[in-house]
Amino acid sequence: MTTLPVEYLLLGASLLLIVSVIASKASGRLGVPALLLFLVIGMLAGSDGPGGIHFDNPWLVQSLGVVALAFILFAGGMDTDWEHIRQVAWTGLALSTLGVGATALLVGWFATAVLHMSWLEGLLLGSIVSSTDAAAVFAVLRSKHVSLRGPLKPLLELESGSNDPMAVFLTVGMIALLMEPATSAVDLLPMFARQMILGAALGYGMGQVIVLLINRLKLEYDGLYPVLTLSLVLLTYGATAWLGGNGFLAVYLAGLRMGNSAFLHKQSLMRFHDGLAWLMQIVMFLTLGLQVYPSQLVPIAGAGLLLSLFLMIVARPVAVLTTLSFSRLSLREKLMVAWVGLRGAVPIVLATFPLLAGVPDAGLIFNVVFFIVLTSVLLQGTSIPLVARWLQVDAPLASRPPAYSPLWEAPSSLKSGLIELSVPEHSRAVGQRILDLGFPEGAFVILIARNGQCFVPSGGTVLEAGDTLLVFTDQASVIKLRAILDARRQPAAADVAEERRPERSVS
Repeated sequence: MTTLPVEYLLLGASLLLIVSVIASKASGRLGVPALLLFLVIGMLAGSDGPGGIHFDNPWLVQSLGVVALAFILFAGGMDTDWEHIRQVAWTGLALSTLGVGATALLVGWFATAVLHMSWLEGLLLGSIVSSTDAAAVFAVLRSKHVSLRGPLKPLLELESGSNDPMAVFLTVGMIALLMEPATSAVDLLPMFARQMILGAALGYGMGQVIVLLINRLKLEYDGLYPVLTLSLVLLTYGATAWLGGNGFLAVYLAGLRMGNSAFLHKQSLMRFHDGLAWLMQIVMFLTLGLQVYPSQLVPIAGAGLLLSLFLMIVARPVAVLTTLSFSRLSLREKLMVAWVGLRGAVPIVLATFPLLAGVPDAGLIFNVVFFIVLTSVLLQGTSIPLVARWLQVDAPLASRPPAYSPLWEAPSSLKSGLIELSVPEHSRAVGQRILDLGFPEGAFVILIARNGQCFVPSGGTVLEAGDTLLVFTDQASVIKLRAILDARRQPAAADVAEERRPERSVS
């Protein structure tokens, strides 16, 4: 067995990454998600393509996929605004549990008829393709400059970020039923309860721990904060999975809890994890593309296309309409939710589970799943903007500034502006960090004047008596700011006793 020199491996990996980044630029013009192009690049670089790279390692694919999904879900949780999704929380959770289960059941039934599988094998296939992919959905919406109005975007955002744990549980459960005849469906209920309860509890708790550590550790070098959060994400997933919980649910909730909290270096850390999520997506899709052999997709193309069309036109709509039958969404909105059901990396990663478990026909299941993902992203992904306009549920997509600015999150009111505020000597803000004072969300301290010197503060800057703050804020926040800075600090017990001591007369 010959081993390639490390410089060859680095050269090949760097070229694939560069080509993938350039392909993401072209995806907007082609009208297809960048993730699909990453898959195609991996396939072209594989054994059946001009690249000729022989790669057949399901264990490595699964391991990379699990790590990549952990970081992708964490970044997705950080980028999710709880205030936006709170109104659709129960609807989104229903879709990510009951909707996923209904989709798996319907696809499983159809697979038994088309591929002549047993019921358990059909349900395994249905479980693998039962979850949607948030990255693919919003990549298409951004590339075509289309947004969704009302509660649709937060609903799809919540469903896509939270339905992976259910798909993982169903996949693992079906494999257990197939490979361990003594296991019954009733035995899966305690496992489901344990995974979801532990995943939710540990995820929320670790989110609080991450915020606390960032705000309290006071690291000497700013560059260590991304290393800290990266390590804690892996710890969250690994510890939760080791204890029997659902690691994917844990990292998503940890990111959600962290993203909706105030902590030091928030903007830089969110940008770091956003970039890391993109790197993980590229690496994962390239690896998945290398693992598949396009020549093996040709024999199952007919059955794969039937399954994909059934999933898009029958299974997903029936599951959505049934799950949302009691919601206040209009029929048009429900149909849009049904159509935005792109399959992405999660089904392909889950398809490696049967390969490693030695499930009969695992190779067939992997190829069918890969074909379903390709057709789903290609057919649904390119038609989402058209369907949104046809159903009249689209809205203009707000453009982002061309480059990063600390004023991205500044208040948008036309009455916003700069104001100078002083810190009195008696203020309770003296000796406190800006982060701990509870300033309004519409207020941003952009400069502090102290002892004739000016400097740009951070969340960890400690205020001193006599500081002059230059604050960018709106009128509604000025009153709250003045109240915080003018609030007197509580006098120490010794001072109170001294004040209350009666004066002695001098005779």
